[in-house]
Amino acid sequence: MRALAIVDGEHYPPLVREALGELPYEVVAAVLVGGAEKLRGGESYGVPLVAELEQAVRELAPDVVLDLSDEPVLGPEERFRLASRVLALGLPYVGADFRFDPPAFAPVEVPTIAVAGTGKRVGKTAVTGRVARLGAERGEVVVVSMGRGGPPEPEVVASPPGVRELLARSRGGSHAASDYLETAVLARVVTIGCRRCGGGLAGATWTATVDEGVRLAAARGPRLVVCDGSGAALPPVAADRRVLVASARQRPEVLTGFLNAYRILVSDLVVLTMAEGAPAELRRRIEEVKQVPVVASRLELRPASPLDGRRTAVFTAGPAQTAHLDAEVVHASASLSDRAALRRELEQVQADVYLVEIKAAAIDVVAEAAEARGAEVVFAENVPVSLPGEPDLDEELRALVDAVLREPAAV
Repeated sequence: MRALAIVDGEHYPPLVREALGELPYEVVAAVLVGGAEKLRGGESYGVPLVAELEQAVRELAPDVVLDLSDEPVLGPEERFRLASRVLALGLPYVGADFRFDPPAFAPVEVPTIAVAGTGKRVGKTAVTGRVARLGAERGEVVVVSMGRGGPPEPEVVASPPGVRELLARSRGGSHAASDYLETAVLARVVTIGCRRCGGGLAGATWTATVDEGVRLAAARGPRLVVCDGSGAALPPVAADRRVLVASARQRPEVLTGFLNAYRILVSDLVVLTMAEGAPAELRRRIEEVKQVPVVASRLELRPASPLDGRRTAVFTAGPAQTAHLDAEVVHASASLSDRAALRRELEQVQADVYLVEIKAAAIDVVAEAAEARGAEVVFAENVPVSLPGEPDLDEELRALVDAVLREPAAV
């Protein structure tokens, strides 16, 4: 295999030259990434020295990048940033005791946008739903969604399920609050539910049924397919455009560090959610990784049908504003992910309407309690809304949709 080596000036050059000769690769060049303690000038590494990683990859077409550097030139932070750059070039990044491989992306035969997140509960499904709604202005959209609670085989949901249907799914042993069902209910487009297991540092999965889901989507002949990731796992498809969703509540060193830098590098738009009061520093750190459009936004909780001032209990998977709701809010819970806490809270709730996000225990606990008490269940949608002074998120997303529809699909 043809290899590009990463070397530094903290190693004695004859030692590095000897090591390069012992490695089971054809080393075609080396990139000197810093350090000068062991350099006297005019050093020879036995292979050409090149100044810039991306240029070397373009010109020399290596199969792998080998890291022969070390502290203090490449510490953990710098090494993950370099690994992200290598993976974004589509190459494995290999060190003395580690190996990172870029996620594999399957070809797609129809125009496709992929939406991924930097973690769980960052608002990714809300952004996916928004992309689907805006794409539907241009023609038929199919959303392919993967999740840890997805169906055993890809499932097409052609019409939005109601409360009774979701309860029937739950009682039959299925996860009735999976992302694909949430998107079907709220975005009101055809969705295809898939499953996945495991998530690597760069977003690959051990297993996933997305390939088959995308084939089912393409067979319907849609104008656009939107692929929804799961947690920090990337949709494993060669999408024409990529949107990354990150929560401003994540620590900056996590949001832009480790292999989240890779996620930024392969994205065409970054949507910061829950960003009230925090976008400037995060924007700077994101743009240090890549000059990519960034939109800071908040998530606005909206009921799918009118509340009409009624006594309402609100159930979400995280903190949510409720003051804007046309309702008498008698209880607000952020415990959808904690069934034990949720059941304790429900014992004290007396409401006419249960406003609930379709997540976690929304159906098997909250909707069940509402039905038992004769209360109405209204589903809640999180709508991403640009913060004042930010670019208009809808216009940014429409621009991505239009760009994809103007170009041939990535195959």
